[in-house]
Amino acid sequence: MFHSRGSDLLHPPRAGRPAAAGFTLLEMLAVIVLIGIVGTVVVSQVGRNVDKGKYGAGKAQLATLAQDVEAYALDNGSPPAQLQDLLQRPQGAVNWQGPYARAGALRDPWGHAFGYAYPGEHGSYDLVFYGQDGQPGGEGYSADVGNWQ
Repeated sequence: MFHSRGSDLLHPPRAGRPAAAGFTLLEMLAVIVLIGIVGTVVVSQVGRNVDKGKYGAGKAQLATLAQDVEAYALDNGSPPAQLQDLLQRPQGAVNWQGPYARAGALRDPWGHAFGYAYPGEHGSYDLVFYGQDGQPGGEGYSADVGNWQ
């Protein structure tokens, strides 16, 4: 009943037929490997930029926290004994006008606590951002930054 030559065009005979157009397995693997390499480079660059941003934010946060300590010292006559005193009124702080900082401001962008000493070795108090590793010392994004620098 229904017979068309069009069906012969869809499925021509195999003999003498040219090779099918498309990608070989080797070509597809090469493309996948290239995509993987490009992805790795992009992710590593983004990771470095995130660390650079966090380090810069930590230094800015250190400066802000130092201002909070100074505001406490102006109101109370001396810097706080500990950073927690910026959040909660310590005993004996008659002119306490706080809170002087938010609770999250006492931690750097990586979640580490800022170093604090009162009295300080470099001034009336020392405030330190320890960098990415959260430990004293280090280089690069793990280098320490103090309020006296």
